[in-house]
Amino acid sequence: MTRNRYDIFEKGGDTGVLLSHGITGAPTEMKPLIRKLASSGLTVSCPALAGHCSTLGELKKTRWTDWYATLEQSLMELREQCSTVFVGGLSMGALLALRLAARHHDDVAGVATLSATFFYDGWNVPRFRQRYLLPIAMYTPIRYFYSWHEPPPFGIKDERLRNIIAAVYANDASQMPEKYGYSEFPGVTIRETFRLIKAVKRELAKVTAPLLIVHATEDDMATLENARYLQRNVASSDVETFFVDDTYHVLTLDRRKYDIADRVASFIDARLPEAEQTLEFSHDIHG
Repeated sequence: MTRNRYDIFEKGGDTGVLLSHGITGAPTEMKPLIRKLASSGLTVSCPALAGHCSTLGELKKTRWTDWYATLEQSLMELREQCSTVFVGGLSMGALLALRLAARHHDDVAGVATLSATFFYDGWNVPRFRQRYLLPIAMYTPIRYFYSWHEPPPFGIKDERLRNIIAAVYANDASQMPEKYGYSEFPGVTIRETFRLIKAVKRELAKVTAPLLIVHATEDDMATLENARYLQRNVASSDVETFFVDDTYHVLTLDRRKYDIADRVASFIDARLPEAEQTLEFSHDIHG
């Protein structure tokens, strides 16, 4: 199996978990969750999506179908090693995971979405951006030159981490892609995220796998309406929600990252045959 040097892969047992970072993000933003799942004996894969961990020029060349193709190929590779595979993702990565579940019923045992984003309606998204800049980025040639620079808090409520990210963005641009992703969102990439949203909305009714929806009550980019929209539109009969406070959009790095990792791990374990459940998981659930 050939991997990008920024891919994260942790070999464990016969149950696998495929994770997707967010668009303009990087696998490193998933590390606390990866560590929890790997320490519980699971095989975990988190590939760098096409165009990521490179340059903005490379990112601009990619389309949402390229991002999805990265994840779909990783699913096939993980299924060769594991009898059971769960998928999950952060923000737009959650939408990519949902599309996998919609299209690969026999290969996906469950889905965990973190900050799934169907509408950019959070408190840190200016209305003028929604009404004027996004249409420009999507429907005019200006999209090839326009980039949106995300302002603080960068989806992070933890001030210490937020300051570290701000320092990286300001002083060490060459290391941004692999550390915390890109500091800007090119217009052509914005257009592709909206195309991804549209494609996934059309397929939500095909999602039948068990589903865990995790969302922050204070999400700065996407309100809880995103979680409610997802819950209303999937066909899954087994749906759990976990709404958390004291955290913003990047759930995997912010103040509640360990609580969220524990909840994802418990969700997975509860849907495995009893013989495959670990003592650590059983303690979390029953103890």
